[in-house]
Amino acid sequence: MADIILGIESSCDDTSAAVISDGFLLSNVLASQDVHKAYGGVIPELASRAHQLNIVPVVSQALTLAGVGMSDITAIAFTRGPGLLGSLLVGTSFAKGLSLASGKPLIEVNHLQGHILANFIKQHDKENRHPEFPYLCLLVSGGNSQIVRVDSPLEYEILGQTIDDAVGEAFDKCSKMMGLGYPGGPVVDRLAKEGDPERFKFSKPHVPGLDYSFSGIKTSLLYFVRDRMAEDPDFMEKNKADICAGFQKALIDILMDKLIKAAKMTGIRQITIGGGVSANSGLRSAIVREGEKRGWTTFLPEFKFTTDNAAMIAIAGYFHYLAGERAPLDVAPVSRLAEFH
Repeated sequence: MADIILGIESSCDDTSAAVISDGFLLSNVLASQDVHKAYGGVIPELASRAHQLNIVPVVSQALTLAGVGMSDITAIAFTRGPGLLGSLLVGTSFAKGLSLASGKPLIEVNHLQGHILANFIKQHDKENRHPEFPYLCLLVSGGNSQIVRVDSPLEYEILGQTIDDAVGEAFDKCSKMMGLGYPGGPVVDRLAKEGDPERFKFSKPHVPGLDYSFSGIKTSLLYFVRDRMAEDPDFMEKNKADICAGFQKALIDILMDKLIKAAKMTGIRQITIGGGVSANSGLRSAIVREGEKRGWTTFLPEFKFTTDNAAMIAIAGYFHYLAGERAPLDVAPVSRLAEFH
């Protein structure tokens, strides 16, 4: 019999449920929350309330689209953390209630692990390439920037990480500073395609080893825009495409410099990216370009698997299930998880 995993994701502002059968995706349903755009960022209280409204219909639709009922489900995987505690609490509580009512076992999943394993989601009528172990994953999102060595589906080593802000936060702050809206990453990426990345330069930090820092480059952008607008109040409006292109290039250069160094240090040539920022067109192009130059085998997740989604939670849960891992009914969500599990 097939192992059919129901995945539930509620770490931030997207409510998602997915069904995977022996690693093949049967359904992946997502409900986004537009209410946060008016505030320029996610409001935790509003996010948790929206999850409460969305989770029942989202899970119901995922089961219907997959053509299965709860009696067919082998186990229920859910995001335990990291994320917004109120949002995590909704998903965790629902998963526990569903487990208790159906008698199906629970599997806890680290949200970041889901992003790392997204390339293992199989789809019918697709090529279904996935990296060989060990591989390096550049994990980049609004809350995390890490280089992770992956030795098996459940064995990880963080080789480098941000010492302050995440790269996704830098994109959002750039957008907010320039009045471009939220979320900032897609807007900056779109404008960067229209601009000249060489016209404006932004200072890059010198951090030893494989760690990152993005706080200084945000300050560099702030001072740059402030000083130029003091000379010409219309400077930002007239040059926003070039500003975005230069800022995005600087961020990508920082990420790629460390990834290249990590690949050289480890000798690993299987390279993947994951997380929300892995949807950035400039970063995706840079990964492919460096891969061709350096003999890497590169893997880019489909765009629908770069955002927070339950398919990645289900595939991670599938590997945990195969390893015999189960979560107790008294498991509690955790906003910060120090280690992968």
